[in-house]
Amino acid sequence: MARQQTPPVIGRRELFRSMVAGSLLMPGVLAELFASEQPQVEDPLSPKQPHFPAKAKRVIFVFSNGGVSHMDSFDYKPKLFQADGKMLGVGGGLSDQPRKLLKPLWDYKPGGECGTLVSDLFPYLRKQMDDICLIKSMHGNDNEHYNATLGMHTGSFFFSRPSIGSWISYGLGTSNQNLPSFIALAPQMPYAGTQIFNNDFLPAYHQGVRVIGGAEPIADLNRRTTTADLQELELGLADVLNNRHLSQRGHDSDLSARVRSFETAFHMQSDAPEAFDVAAETDQTLAMYGLDRGQNEGFGWQCLVARRLAERGVRFIELVDGSSSHNWDQHSNMPEHAQHAKVIDQPLAGLLQDLKDRGMLHDTLLVWTTEFGRTPGVDGDNGRGHHSACFSSWMAGGGVKGGISFGSTDEIGATVAEDGVHVHDFHATILHLLGIDHTRLTYRHAGRDYRLTDVHGRVVHQILA
Repeated sequence: MARQQTPPVIGRRELFRSMVAGSLLMPGVLAELFASEQPQVEDPLSPKQPHFPAKAKRVIFVFSNGGVSHMDSFDYKPKLFQADGKMLGVGGGLSDQPRKLLKPLWDYKPGGECGTLVSDLFPYLRKQMDDICLIKSMHGNDNEHYNATLGMHTGSFFFSRPSIGSWISYGLGTSNQNLPSFIALAPQMPYAGTQIFNNDFLPAYHQGVRVIGGAEPIADLNRRTTTADLQELELGLADVLNNRHLSQRGHDSDLSARVRSFETAFHMQSDAPEAFDVAAETDQTLAMYGLDRGQNEGFGWQCLVARRLAERGVRFIELVDGSSSHNWDQHSNMPEHAQHAKVIDQPLAGLLQDLKDRGMLHDTLLVWTTEFGRTPGVDGDNGRGHHSACFSSWMAGGGVKGGISFGSTDEIGATVAEDGVHVHDFHATILHLLGIDHTRLTYRHAGRDYRLTDVHGRVVHQILA
């Protein structure tokens, strides 16, 4: 077999000369480089077939940071109202200390035709309960914010692992190559920080791209070259050189991810600004999300942009509500829950209704959750402690039954009484709705096969439409 001749090395001086606008040398240089280039590998973000027919094509995952009190929001406990201060129950930061019970501070009313009881914290969402599957029997493994947040996003409560968005990007790719497959709308960082959208050991192109809102939602997105033609010329040459470098190194995944990130960043310059600009939306739509015209930040903006990204083929979109310093963690002042609820109630209800009006809800899975609930007993002066033994989450669209409640807690909301749904089960069900068998979505790392649900998890078939 004849030995393949090594392409000549291009000197720095010749390279610089060739990049001068209008240079006659550039076509020859590119032709030479293209002729010697190895065949490129398949785009790792190209759409992939699910394991079986899917109900949902995409996920909008809303995370309320800090631990929303289930008995003050979605889990009506009449005995807790009656027993206020008169009985002892689970209380304190570690959920294992007997304290006086604290009654919920908000009344409950039935929502929709289904009659699901929802507290006055969420009057807008209460009207949407016919489309919502409420899970009252969620439970996790840890009472600390960092660990519980980590577990809700990665399935691992104690070690860094890929986030659910990265797993879904890895399993399904994305239908729009001009936008990332996984975007996190996170103006502030919650507990566990960037780990909520980290790829960990999965290839780096599955990491979530953080968007913060404001005048520049993604930093350094604008073109810096003087003309678009010059930028394309520069990037074309860089792409050829990068792929040659990659092919000589066995298509190393980290290097491949960096090359792919350059390509995505270039395409995002045209598609992303339009996706994040809500100026073209009608006054009626803006009002649905509680937005003023010209507003380019806030939770309402996050929700509206999530719908726009879903329309444009982004596979997994996370919305972060709150930060590690300002969130639902009310140890001594439960009335503060009202402030946080007011921020998300109307925008979330607007997002759900907007998806429904546009015919997108049937194949978009909208998920709302928090990392854990709160204790029935008092913690501090007038608050509740951390409580992972039971809490509430909900799903809508994407193949789940609307207008139902699943699972239950005991009479004061201290433990799961029926049909418990662990965080692993929650993840397995989300993957199932996307057509993914959670036991088959694996990645080999450090000598073993990993998966989002570890060695646990079951699909909650009772909530599937």
